[in-house]
Amino acid sequence: MQTKTFLTDERRYQYLISGISDYAIYMLDPNGHISSWNAGANRFKGYQAHEILGEHFSRFYTLEDRDAGMPARALATALKEGKYESEGWRVRKDGSRFWAHVVLDPIYNEDGVLLGFAKVTRDVTERKVAEDKLRESEQRFRLLVQGVTDYAIYMLSPEGIVTNWNAGAERIKGYSLEDILGQHFSRFYTDEDRAAGGPERALGTAAKVGRYESEGWRVRKDGSRFWAHVVVDAVHDANGELVGFAKITRDLTEKKKADEALAAANVALFQAQKMESIGQLTGGIAHDFNNLLSVLSSGLEVLGIQRGGAEGRGENRGEARTIESMRRAIDRGARLTQQLLAFARQQPLQAETRNINRIVTGFETVLRRAGNADIEFNIELDRKTHNATIDSARFESALLNLVVNARDAMPEGGSITISTANATLAERQAGSLAAGEYVRVTVRDTGSGMPPDVIARAFEPFFTTKEVGKGTGLGLSQVYGFIKQSGGEVVIESKEGEGTAISIYLPAVVSDALEAGAEHTERVLIVEDEPDLMDVASALFSSMGYDVLTAANSNEAIDVLEHKDVDILFTDVVMPDGMDGIELASYTRAHYPDTKIMLASGYPLPALKQRHGSELSEFAFVNKPYRLSDLARTLRGTM
Repeated sequence: MQTKTFLTDERRYQYLISGISDYAIYMLDPNGHISSWNAGANRFKGYQAHEILGEHFSRFYTLEDRDAGMPARALATALKEGKYESEGWRVRKDGSRFWAHVVLDPIYNEDGVLLGFAKVTRDVTERKVAEDKLRESEQRFRLLVQGVTDYAIYMLSPEGIVTNWNAGAERIKGYSLEDILGQHFSRFYTDEDRAAGGPERALGTAAKVGRYESEGWRVRKDGSRFWAHVVVDAVHDANGELVGFAKITRDLTEKKKADEALAAANVALFQAQKMESIGQLTGGIAHDFNNLLSVLSSGLEVLGIQRGGAEGRGENRGEARTIESMRRAIDRGARLTQQLLAFARQQPLQAETRNINRIVTGFETVLRRAGNADIEFNIELDRKTHNATIDSARFESALLNLVVNARDAMPEGGSITISTANATLAERQAGSLAAGEYVRVTVRDTGSGMPPDVIARAFEPFFTTKEVGKGTGLGLSQVYGFIKQSGGEVVIESKEGEGTAISIYLPAVVSDALEAGAEHTERVLIVEDEPDLMDVASALFSSMGYDVLTAANSNEAIDVLEHKDVDILFTDVVMPDGMDGIELASYTRAHYPDTKIMLASGYPLPALKQRHGSELSEFAFVNKPYRLSDLARTLRGTM
C-alpha cells in the first residue's frame, strides 16, 4: 500500500520557485547577501547554489555600475518606494554579459521587521538585441532621410499637417523644421491651386488609391515658385488604419526650363526649315516670273519701235492705251518679283556700316507720315546704340513696312513706338542667332495683337489677315527676308488685344574705331526763335556737311536732346520762352557732356558778359550776323 505524502503550503511554494527556470528568483538578506537560489538563477548566471549563497548580489553588476553605486541605490530605492525596477547589463559567472530586467521588492514579517529582499531577474538579451537592431535601423533610416538634399521627404498627418521635415525639404522649400512643423502642407501650393482644391485632391486620391503623383508649381517660403514633381503615399498601421502620408517632392525647375528651351529650339528649327524651303521655292518662282516679264517688256519695246511713233500721231489710240496698260502691269509684276526676291534673300544689297539711330531719325518724317492723326508716334533711341552693317535704303523700307502694319492694326487709333537699344544675346535667345552683341530695333503698337497661329505664319509670303484688297501679305515677308539676308533675325511678341512688338536684331559693329569713325556726318541742333535766321543757319551748316535738326525754343531743344543723338548744340543766347541760351547750354553740358556747344547773339560779347558773368566764357561764341567762315573757325575751336 502506497504511503501518501502531505506537503505544506510553504513547501509547495518553495518547490514552485525552485522549479522555475525562465526567471532567476532568489532572496537577499537586509544587507544584500544571497540567501536562496533557484534553477532559473543557476541557468542565467551560471552559479550553483553552494557557490553563491552568502555572497553579495553586487557581484552580478558590471564594474562600471558597481563603481557608480548602483547595487546600494537599488536596495535603498526598494526600501523607500516599496519596489525597484530597472534594466541593464549583468555579469555571469564566466564573465559574459546579458541584458536583464530586474525587480527588487522588500520583504517584511508580521511585525514590519525587514527580513530582506525578493529579487526577480529575467534574461531579455534577445529582446534587447532586437530592439537595438530596430533602433539602429531606424537611426540609419533617419540619417538617410535627413541626409537627402535633392528631395523634400516628410510626413503628414491624416489631416495634412507636417509632422517631420528633412534637410532636402528645408533646402528646396526654404522652411526650417521650427517654421513648418504643425503647419498644413497646403501652404506650399499656389493661390490658384488652393482655390481649385489641389491639396485636398492630393490627399483624397492618396487615401483612396494609395498613391498620388503630379507635377506643378509650388511656392517657397520667400514666395518664389518652382516646378515640382510630387508623390504622396498613404501610410497605414498593422491594422490597416490610415496614420498619415509620406510626401516626396523634387525641384524640377531647371529640367522644365531645359525641356521648354529644347521644345522652343525644335519649333524654331522647324520654322527656319519651313521658311528656308518656302524661300527657295519663292525665289525660283520669282526668277522664272521675272524672265517672263522681261520677255513681255522687251516685246512691248519692240512693238513700240515697229509702230514708228504712231502713238504720237494719234493713230490706233485704243491699241496704244492697251499697250500702256500692259506696261503698267509689267511694272507691278516687277515690283512683286522684287518683293518675292527680298523674302527669298536673293536681292542685291549695298551694305555699309551705319549708325542705326541716324538712319531712324533721318527717315523719321516719312515714318510719321505713314501714321494718321489718331495715332501717337514716339521714337525712343538709346544714345549708346552700336553701329551695324546694313543696306540703309532697304532698312528704311523695312521700317516703313512695320509702321504701316502697326497703323493698320489700330483703325481706331493708338500709339506706335520705335525704339533702339543694344542687346547681348545668349545662344538662340532670338531665333537662330548665335550668342553675341546685337542692335535691336523695335516697332511696338497698341493694336489688336495676334494669336499664336497668326504669329507662326506672319512671315510667310502672301499670308495676310487683312480684308481682300487691303494687303498683299508680302510686307512682313520682305522684312524677314531682308533682315535674314543681313545676318539678323526678326522676332514677334504679341497677344490678342494687347498690341504687337516686332524686333529686328542686327549684328553689332562694336570696334572702337568703327564706332568712332563709321559715321562722319555730325548732327547739329540749331535753336533759334527767328525763322529767317533759322533757315540761314541751317543752310550754312548743311553746306559744311552737317545733319541739321532745329528747335524754336529751349523746351523743343530739350525734347530733341532726349530722343536723338546731337553732336553740336548751336543756340541763340536770348530766347523769349523758357530757358535762355546760356541756361540751355549749362543743362546740355550737365546731361549730355559729349555734345559740343556754341552760342550766338546779336549783342556784343562784353555786354553779355556784364549780364551773365563768367558763365558765358565757358562756351564757344559767335556774333550775329555770322558767315560761313565764322562758323567754321568757331567750330574748329570747339574740337
